[in-house]
Amino acid sequence: MRFTITREKLQEGLAAVTPAVPNKTTLPVLANLLVQTTDKGIRISGTDLDIAVSTEITADVEVAGGITIPARKLSEIARELPAAPARISSTGDQRITLECGRAKFKLLGLPKSEFPSFPAVRFEKALKIGSGDLQRLISHTAFAASIEESRPILNGVLWEIRSNLMRMVATNGHRLAKMEIPVSGGQKADHIIPPKALEQIKRLFPAEEQLEVGIGENHLGFRSPFTSVFTRLIEGPYPGYDQVIPKDNDKYAILDRAAFTSALRRMSVVASDQTHRIRLSFNSGMLKFAVSTPDLGEAQDELPIRYDGDPLDIGFNANYLLEMLRFMPTEEVRMTFRAPERATTLEPEGWSDPAKYLCLLMPLRLVD
Repeated sequence: MRFTITREKLQEGLAAVTPAVPNKTTLPVLANLLVQTTDKGIRISGTDLDIAVSTEITADVEVAGGITIPARKLSEIARELPAAPARISSTGDQRITLECGRAKFKLLGLPKSEFPSFPAVRFEKALKIGSGDLQRLISHTAFAASIEESRPILNGVLWEIRSNLMRMVATNGHRLAKMEIPVSGGQKADHIIPPKALEQIKRLFPAEEQLEVGIGENHLGFRSPFTSVFTRLIEGPYPGYDQVIPKDNDKYAILDRAAFTSALRRMSVVASDQTHRIRLSFNSGMLKFAVSTPDLGEAQDELPIRYDGDPLDIGFNANYLLEMLRFMPTEEVRMTFRAPERATTLEPEGWSDPAKYLCLLMPLRLVD
């Protein structure tokens, strides 16, 4: 194998694929990238066996072939190369030579036959979707997925496809985020996708691209003309999230998102590092904040709001609230309540977008 590539194109391809390479692995070939020549240039691929990423970049190919190259070392070398074309070649003994300007490197690779094959995913009847729509769903929901190992199903994000909409839902049992976008032509399907794969999709595909989504036995594949992402799916039934979204909350508050966020940040400075608990007291026209942490101190604040309902004292994890507010797409937020121990919802107020967005937060017990 022998080809010449610009430093910029090499760095672009490595930046796309290297994040899919595991930091630690017992299988040496997984620490390598598979580099193969194609009709248009080269294709670089990386995988950790759960997620696989592949991208094609332009290069001048002299001799066709393929080999695996240590990912971290190749990336470190590419970052330090002078501004000149790089010439990469390999011989039958798995030795790779990289020349750029007066610099010359030799690395030891592994045969391409040792690199794991990508999952069998069918693209014949692929779902075609806009990358921008998928990115909106990922951005507004994936943050709510669980990072604890006790319930693996909650470590994934539920992606529901229907004939007229796409919906994503994520929850860790204490908070939930749900967004749906109207689409046309979808066939009913439910998939539970690891957030790590969704981050790769959001990172690699420009918002203006059209994606093809292929389905395998327990994998999904997302591809554009030059880049592909494959992911293993999480198996099992996702919890019935619709049952926990309250339909009878009879109190609501309209808050300025920026002012609410600022007050929460101030209060969270002296909140407990374990619970991050903050007391919110809702009254007609005013929201009062209170924090009391025995080994740190106390804090209070007030914020003018619009509130409809009986006075309510309720406790929340400030970090969860701040995270939800960060993804609210409007300047004002509507919060609804039923009782201090019942779930609260947050929604964008005055949103004219056809998409629907809702977050749910379970309260914390207040300690007097």
